Amino acid sequence: MRIKEPRRKMTREMWKDNIPMFVMFAPFVIAFLIFTVIPIISSILLSFTSYDMISAPKFTGLENYKRLFLNDSVFIVTVRNTFIFAVVAGPLGFLLSFLLAWLVNEFSPKVRTVLSFMLYAPALVGNAYFIWQVAFSGDSYGYINSLLLSIGVITEPIIWLKTEAYLMPIIIIVYLWQNMGVSFLANISGLQNVSRDMYEAGAIDGIRSRWQELRYITLPSMSHMLLFSAVMQIQSCYSVSAIAIILAGYPSKNNAVDTVVSLMADVATVRYELGYASAIAVILFIMMVATRIAVGKILALTQK
Repeated sequence: MRIKEPRRKMTREMWKDNIPMFVMFAPFVIAFLIFTVIPIISSILLSFTSYDMISAPKFTGLENYKRLFLNDSVFIVTVRNTFIFAVVAGPLGFLLSFLLAWLVNEFSPKVRTVLSFMLYAPALVGNAYFIWQVAFSGDSYGYINSLLLSIGVITEPIIWLKTEAYLMPIIIIVYLWQNMGVSFLANISGLQNVSRDMYEAGAIDGIRSRWQELRYITLPSMSHMLLFSAVMQIQSCYSVSAIAIILAGYPSKNNAVDTVVSLMADVATVRYELGYASAIAVILFIMMVATRIAVGKILALTQK
């Protein structure tokens, strides 16, 4: 008892000393529990039921998951599309955002501010996909068709948004245009926080090129910001839905760009199969967590 009493006293004192901090964190913790933890737990529980928002949920065990992987061919296609999109657009967006931040960081503060705003602007305009609808319009008045016709590359307009072979590249281009801004700002912020003294010390130690600076100083110094940027890219890649639906419709031609989120929204809001939609959400959550772990390990290996 003599050992435990000081510990208890120290714990009470620690709680008393940190009351202001706990009060400040309380709103965030409460919001996190209400809007993140509880919905995740609810989705997991509902995924084992049949629920249509009218009658009470009925426990069905693993039936929703069996249906997903054994009977729902559209789900398999959407998982493939989502995975392809994440594998292509995720790393590409991550690399482009870092390279652009690295280049912009070399300019003077005023020029850097203007360029940063220009690169982040697409993320501020919201769902301005009509620009791309006009650009990829299937008639001769579409910007892309008009340009290709004028230089003689094609002889008749291409129906871009109804041709399966073009849909995925178009969606990836639009995604990169609109969603690269957040990662760009994170990366340029990380670059700004790298101490100039480290570069001077590196020069003394024998670093002679910008690539050596990047490899031995810049990347290790902003590892946490790189991880944040990568996680943001993963989240946005796996949650892509509006771009595909607005540009290609739902369902798209042969489900070419339908994603897991698009299917989940259709099942939940059109068919009102909340239990089945929850099972889809659980699988998507597992995919995101697995990819997040893999990205963290890859970044850790690259910095050794």
